[in-house]
Amino acid sequence: MKILAVDTAVKSCSVAIIDKESVLAEVALGVEQTHSKHLIEMINTTVKLSGIIISELDGFAVTRGPGSFTGLRIGISSIKGLAAATNKPLVGVSSLDALAMQCFFSQYLICPLLDARRGEVYFSHYRFNGGILKKEIDEQVLPPGEAVCDINEECIFVGDGAFVYQKAIRDKLGDLAHFALPHQSTIRASTIANISRDRFENNDTDDISGFVPFYIRKSYVELNSKSSH
Repeated sequence: MKILAVDTAVKSCSVAIIDKESVLAEVALGVEQTHSKHLIEMINTTVKLSGIIISELDGFAVTRGPGSFTGLRIGISSIKGLAAATNKPLVGVSSLDALAMQCFFSQYLICPLLDARRGEVYFSHYRFNGGILKKEIDEQVLPPGEAVCDINEECIFVGDGAFVYQKAIRDKLGDLAHFALPHQSTIRASTIANISRDRFENNDTDDISGFVPFYIRKSYVELNSKSSH
């Protein structure tokens, strides 16, 4: 099964194509720029490097959120367009699921943290059980102190929010807090593709027309609009 996946949830941007469990090609950009300037070029480059053509793909995967409102819209609209144009299925993947998966086989509780701005983080809790990643709580957004207040065991933190609020987390949890390596905290499109594979194989795909980003909270525009009425 050949899957093209895109991640634009945070400031990094990546595109990958996998065939079963093998990564055929992956292109990543780590600088903070508008994804719309580079994404289509990155997709074209990844397809060229993979040695396949778009029509040979079996499906498309993309991060559905949480993350950057603008970034998610760009990634999702691009992948929806490709899926519709090629009549191929689409699967949306949680950005927090991807970060947790990149701590593969951690013996600790895993807490992905994405910087949500406004002094808050997007987070959830995960644990590997027999090599299977299990989500223990729903995705939420809270100030970092509240996000970690119920943790009373050794935990590995991953994601940009883990580094932004590392001191606050250490002050709260002391030796219980561990931090993933920097490269684990950058979402990889190949991780998105691999997470999506089981859903493709089980025909558990998303409706393209109704697929929208999962923001968790409202955007500045929505909040300002509501307060002006």
